Amino acid sequence: MEQIRKRQLNKEVTKKRILKRFRSKSAATYFILALMILLLTMVLSLSYGAATIEWSVIVESILNFDEEKTSHLILYDLRFPRVLAAALVGAFLAISGVIMQGLTRNPLASPSIMGVSAGAGFAVALSLACFPQTTSFGLVIWAFFGATLGAGMVFSVGLFSKRGLTPIKLALAGAAVTALLQSVSTMIAMYFNVTRDISFWYAGHVAGISAQSVRLTVGVAAVGFVGAGLLSRSLTLMSLGDEVARGLGQRTSVVRLCGLLIVLLLTGTAVSISGTIGFVGLVIPHITKKLIGMDYRWVMPFSAVLGAWLLVTADIFARMINPPYEIPVGALTALIGVPVFLFLARKEGSILK
Repeated sequence: MEQIRKRQLNKEVTKKRILKRFRSKSAATYFILALMILLLTMVLSLSYGAATIEWSVIVESILNFDEEKTSHLILYDLRFPRVLAAALVGAFLAISGVIMQGLTRNPLASPSIMGVSAGAGFAVALSLACFPQTTSFGLVIWAFFGATLGAGMVFSVGLFSKRGLTPIKLALAGAAVTALLQSVSTMIAMYFNVTRDISFWYAGHVAGISAQSVRLTVGVAAVGFVGAGLLSRSLTLMSLGDEVARGLGQRTSVVRLCGLLIVLLLTGTAVSISGTIGFVGLVIPHITKKLIGMDYRWVMPFSAVLGAWLLVTADIFARMINPPYEIPVGALTALIGVPVFLFLARKEGSILK
């Protein structure tokens, strides 16, 4: 018994040393600064639009809502749900990307690359075509199973590969599965005559999101964020490799299963309310790790804030580029994400040799 206790104590001491080594001294400062910038950007998004609203009116609507004032109604019916949805979707996709890259130790892993977003989008398209009266909660369920389908199709490619899924093979498999699912979705849309709705869904948007959808998203956020926080310590240890993580007492299979469920839940919910918005989960984790290090206990919340800021900012520019028309948010995130993806793919190209 004494030897077992000593072993457990040694494991705990080793864990603390490893986590301390990964920790960045400036992580807290960066996080507070990023949170302040996010809040300012959200206020800017609330004030800017077809009708410009003063900041004082925003504060007044929060403290003393008056349904007879048009500006208050615009804020509560349109602006608040839109801004909150953009922030939550950005945070969901960023956290999903962090978890996927942490579990696979693959810098190219993200919901949009690994078929998760495409699978969720396919399921949502199928539900819109076959069951147009599906509720917001029903869409989340459809998207969850669709995300599972997309991820399963991509990872099944590894069963037919001698060396498993390298980063480049994973990207190629994800691109193939994404193209397949989008093509099938287009065929479904044409057959059921819902092409316009599904095309708008695949473009990615946060306009016209209802308060009910936001309330559902907040509930999912509570579950997803808590789960991601509990998983962050294990992800830091798993970044050293499975053998080291197991030696430190980590149950790697359980961690992977829990991480996968969180990714499917967050990505499925994001797609069900905003469509397929790509590359947020690819870009944000890399920026975060460059700024604050590899301690996932900080990487997770910082990525959530940075992802939320990216999507809220993209939504502002989507309204500014060609008013009064709006550019799909997914198109703007792709302008940022595609060059980063090509850079990372080129950087990891030596894996194929």
